[in-house]
Amino acid sequence: MLDVKNLSIGYEGKPVAEDINFSVKEGDFLCIVGENGAGKSTLVKTLLRLTKPLSGEIVFKEEGIGYLPQQTVVQRDFPASVWEIALSGNISKLGARPFYRAEEKKRAEDNLKRMGIWNLRKECYRNLSGGQQQRVLLARALCASEKLLVLDEPVSGLDPKVTAEFYELTKELNKSGITIIMVSHDIKAIMEFSDHILHIGRDNVFFGTTEEYLKSSIAKEIGLNSGEEG
Repeated sequence: MLDVKNLSIGYEGKPVAEDINFSVKEGDFLCIVGENGAGKSTLVKTLLRLTKPLSGEIVFKEEGIGYLPQQTVVQRDFPASVWEIALSGNISKLGARPFYRAEEKKRAEDNLKRMGIWNLRKECYRNLSGGQQQRVLLARALCASEKLLVLDEPVSGLDPKVTAEFYELTKELNKSGITIIMVSHDIKAIMEFSDHILHIGRDNVFFGTTEEYLKSSIAKEIGLNSGEEG
């Protein structure tokens, strides 16, 4: 679904991370990890075409990405209904049309039901709990694409119980055939359900299976294993 070759990312010609190579196949669950400031969010913006790469190549074999951004205080206080936010996930399909078609409304309805929040559709988004808000945004992302989701720090600010529920939800989505790319700081937790890891460090980049990552020298350095270096 996605091939990244010799990618260099950054701003105003100054690289944040270089020599990034990885691929994502249909049904994969890729977790992007690494220390703060290493370029994880910059990579996501580059994949979403919000930032141009400094060099290298990004090849999408599937158009359409469902995106769940890292939430800010302003976003959490957005004064729109749950229905309006979920429905807006279809906006890329509108073209020149100023209205949503029946199939797009049906898609929003189906995804709100899938997230278990159809009963909240008339509620104001700003009045929901953090976990409910994330489910709304996930329904919105699914309206944009039910093939590839990019989740940027989706459990940031959530309590442990809600975090565990969100992880279970994403695992189920992945099992249903949806390809997921997730940026996370919670390395130990994501080891349980990711099948590939992209580690972006200040001095090195690792891409491979989760099993290979756990055997690597990087994992050993950050205390994830005590086995041999890879």
